[in-house]
Amino acid sequence: FYEDYEPTRATRAISDFVQEKLSNWYVRLSRRRFWKGEYRQDKIAAYQTLYECLLTVAKLAAPVAPFYTDKLYQDLIQNTQTEGFDSIHLSDFPLASKAAIDPILENRINKARNITSLALSLRKKEQIKVRQPLETLMVAINSPEEKIEIESIQEQLAAEINVKDVKLLDDNSDLLVKEIKPNFKTLGPRFGKEMGSIAGKIKSLTSEEIKTLEQEGRLSLFVNEKNIILNISDVEISSKDIEGWLVAHGNGLTVALDISLTETLLDEGIARELVNRIQNIRKDSGFAVTDKINISFSADKRLKEKIINHRDYILSETLGENINFQESLDSENEVVFENMKTLITIKKI
Repeated sequence: FYEDYEPTRATRAISDFVQEKLSNWYVRLSRRRFWKGEYRQDKIAAYQTLYECLLTVAKLAAPVAPFYTDKLYQDLIQNTQTEGFDSIHLSDFPLASKAAIDPILENRINKARNITSLALSLRKKEQIKVRQPLETLMVAINSPEEKIEIESIQEQLAAEINVKDVKLLDDNSDLLVKEIKPNFKTLGPRFGKEMGSIAGKIKSLTSEEIKTLEQEGRLSLFVNEKNIILNISDVEISSKDIEGWLVAHGNGLTVALDISLTETLLDEGIARELVNRIQNIRKDSGFAVTDKINISFSADKRLKEKIINHRDYILSETLGENINFQESLDSENEVVFENMKTLITIKKI
């Protein structure tokens, strides 16, 4: 983009990488690596990867944000002394390293991001918070290669979407029924008077033909005694909802999310909500991420029992050492659930 004198496009590409991939994906998923455990290989690798990304992004953005990137550059090399330049603008512009490009890994991670996005859109549709665990996510598999690919990210998908299990279904499964509709906005300009005949043909496509269109992005059809090429943009493909499940479709992927909630799942959701509130209190109190704390609740009998059942999880997630219950607390930090509420205080050890 820079070579074509397109700084706006270059900046948008940098912005997309930093926000969607580096910050929202890598940094967020690596937070445990940054603050938990000893300063050993995994933690060092996490920091080194982030350092490499920030240094490279600073150099890429230097032509369009000269002052901020120079400040970032100085902060990065001040203690590491990895480069000896007095300014980022005196350093070499980064070159791509083909040896470091791994298309298979990139495709796998992008698939994880796409599946996660589809599943989270279903949660949003039903207004179910991500902190509320659900039982199962089903993912339709289009090929043996895709099965291997998704099997390698099942654990990550379960954590991101907050489900207990990720099941892989053959795309021909009777559970997932696909529907296809003509997209008249694109068909009209392309086919004019023949649009009606083509629309009728689209509605009669078999599941195998729909699958081919999804995978290859195009499909050859015989209409009115001649062959035409149908593009993926000429149709709208969706999946019917299953009873007790929600189904989403996009980027050639189909997922189904079990939205039924048991008492066990609801109790886990309460524990996660408490962890979130405690983490916010830590942050508002100015505690360091490594500070150990004691936690106090004022809870009614039912909520106390649920907290005790998830005591280990709450402590491990908040760097807590002990949980105490008191009749009354002087605190403004109130958490309200259905027919239950508690006050929370934390104290640095």
